[in-house]
Amino acid sequence: MPTRRLSLPRQNVPSPARGLLKSVALASLLTAGQAAALIVPMEGWAPLNGDANRWTDAGGACLLQEERHTQTFPAFDTFEKASSFAAQMQKTLAARGKTQSVKNVAVQAVDREGAWGVLASYTFVKAGVTYRVSQLYLSDSGKLRTVTGSAEAAKASPCVSGMLEFVRYMAD
Repeated sequence: MPTRRLSLPRQNVPSPARGLLKSVALASLLTAGQAAALIVPMEGWAPLNGDANRWTDAGGACLLQEERHTQTFPAFDTFEKASSFAAQMQKTLAARGKTQSVKNVAVQAVDREGAWGVLASYTFVKAGVTYRVSQLYLSDSGKLRTVTGSAEAAKASPCVSGMLEFVRYMAD
């Protein structure tokens, strides 16, 4: 597995995230020679059942998950290319909402240090429970890699803001 680089966002990062960025930078330096795994720099979060690709907050209300897929996924080198893909994805997810329980879809291009990814946010109903989902789509050597944050929509857990901020600004 290739070593991941730390990707600091170019846009203005909300002030609570600035301290987290320093933690991410330190963690990246400490793990520079190791295989890539999702690093969640939020206090109280821990790997779920020892799996470094699945993290949960102390109360179990929020879940972050990284998945590496075998599906090809293009690397976007411009905002325009990523935005075009985001628009197509928005239509696909919105159409899926007519047959599945996907609602409130919003998709946008996001900058990751000169490369571009796509961020999708939506609500999803499973077994009668509505979840709020934020999912980042990235190209990792031409293959799809996703970082997904989810939490039950009806519960106002304090972990949600930090989780959504992590997926939007810091996951790379």
